[in-house]
Amino acid sequence: MIKYAVAMSIRMICFVVALFIHNWWSLIPIAGTIILPYVAVVLANTVVQPRVVNAERPGLVSISSSKHGEDA
Repeated sequence: MIKYAVAMSIRMICFVVALFIHNWWSLIPIAGTIILPYVAVVLANTVVQPRVVNAERPGLVSISSSKHGEDA
């Protein structure tokens, strides 16, 4: 939520700056005003996946080849 709030704050700053600039440089803050909502939503919905660690086996299972009840 903090990332979204920061992006929207930057968007408001871009909007205010665009009101006071009256030449072609105003296109930069206007572009920020248009693009930042999309970027903010994408950043807000990004989930960091935890690192997946392979489980270690505690030991090997040994299968006996002899049958139960038979003497060799």
